[in-house]
Amino acid sequence: MAIPKVCGIETEYGILVRGADNNPVSASSLLINAYLHTHMRKVGWDFGGEHPGNDARGFSLGDGFAPDVELHLVNAVLTNGARYYVDHAHPEISTPECLDAREVVVWDRAGEQIVRASMHAARAMLPDDAEILCHKNNSDGKGNSYGCHENYLVSRDVPFGRIVSQITPHFVTRQVVVGAGKVGCELPGMDFDEVPFQISQRADFFEEEVGLETTMKRPIVNTRDEPHCDAAKYRRLHVIVGDANMSEVATFLKVGATAIVLAMIEDDEMGDDFALANPVAAIRQISHDPSLKRTVLLRSGRRLTALDLQWGLLERARKYERSRGLVSVGEAVGAEVLDSWESVLTGLESDRDSVADVVDWVAKQRVIEGFAERHGLRSADPRLKAVDLQYHDMRVDKCLADRVGLRTIVDNDEVTHAMTNPPTTTRAYFRGRCLAKWPGNVVAANWDSLVFDVGRDPLRRVPMMEPLRGTAEHVANLIDSSDTAAELLQRLGA
Repeated sequence: MAIPKVCGIETEYGILVRGADNNPVSASSLLINAYLHTHMRKVGWDFGGEHPGNDARGFSLGDGFAPDVELHLVNAVLTNGARYYVDHAHPEISTPECLDAREVVVWDRAGEQIVRASMHAARAMLPDDAEILCHKNNSDGKGNSYGCHENYLVSRDVPFGRIVSQITPHFVTRQVVVGAGKVGCELPGMDFDEVPFQISQRADFFEEEVGLETTMKRPIVNTRDEPHCDAAKYRRLHVIVGDANMSEVATFLKVGATAIVLAMIEDDEMGDDFALANPVAAIRQISHDPSLKRTVLLRSGRRLTALDLQWGLLERARKYERSRGLVSVGEAVGAEVLDSWESVLTGLESDRDSVADVVDWVAKQRVIEGFAERHGLRSADPRLKAVDLQYHDMRVDKCLADRVGLRTIVDNDEVTHAMTNPPTTTRAYFRGRCLAKWPGNVVAANWDSLVFDVGRDPLRRVPMMEPLRGTAEHVANLIDSSDTAAELLQRLGA
């Protein structure tokens, strides 16, 4: 039976500086440190046990694989259980571990607000006319892409080859539901007039079906085998193929539908009849066709549109709901995902404007086309790219996504609470509560452990190898009733 789909999102934000040195690495460090200085004591990330060179296909590149992030750059853990750090040349926030897609939306929105608070805090550290700007997008328009990665807990018993073959059709076609949209194309040799607007921000940058890389030769299915939990029982599917969404419903569907498809794969209810003949070509063909009419070739020889394939996946998910239930993704949340999925596919098929409040690329395309018509602009006019970028602008008074009527599913009080508090449903609760209550005693943290200094050598590491241990149900009373970190450790040992 499928295991609970503990999940989360890692979002790299685009960054630039106006009126001062525009070095993105130093700007990212300044941004994050400004937030930490204003809001909390800095607790560093513990890199022990991280092995980004491990490959799910059964080998490891070890030290020959480039590190995921530079170890000397700022890398902090927040009281909401999240990680906030510099990833190469970008500020990145990883949500805490969440139990379902709705929780991911809450803590992803909290991440947006943390970035906004960071921008505000950084203003005080810059010259009067300088400003750090952040954008929740995936491309700088100059051939460089940065990611919005997802993570899902999957049983180690499921053959990785089955995951690859059966998840790929969903990864290639889900962009019609959850793509963020982009003006122009960044494929070498592709004329702008051929692709004035496309569905996905990321599709142009994928070059392989399967692989370990995340920044070069990007694969549709990433093989990193770094579970951050009990590796004998679990694997973490690290997904790099999605766009960063401004629409809450799109984030909800992106995570929720993928979790359901993975549950079907775990329970061997998926099958291979949707397998694509050439996934890399297909992901680009689909993205380059906002009319949604282009077909892609399946291995069986059939040709289907992305909508056809998404309808087929939804039909299979409905059957799975009836036969197996949706316990692994949360029954209520799973049912809402399926209903929203069906509603969006129906709208895309029959009345595109009806989903402009949900689907980012549809909302953005309306803004772009309206602006071009009002000002008499050709499709290649650079002002349209500026409008595209402004859709993702994290400045409250500039963000176009906040003005197009996108539907919300979480309220502002939940988001504000999530900026400083962890989910109660996963081990993130233990991490966040300990950081909040004993910041002077937690010297380092990562996903699967906390390191305490209680004034006596040696340092004490508390392992957290089970993602569903350390929840409020398990440890809230223990934390509340412990006056000191030393007392907590003593009682944990007992």
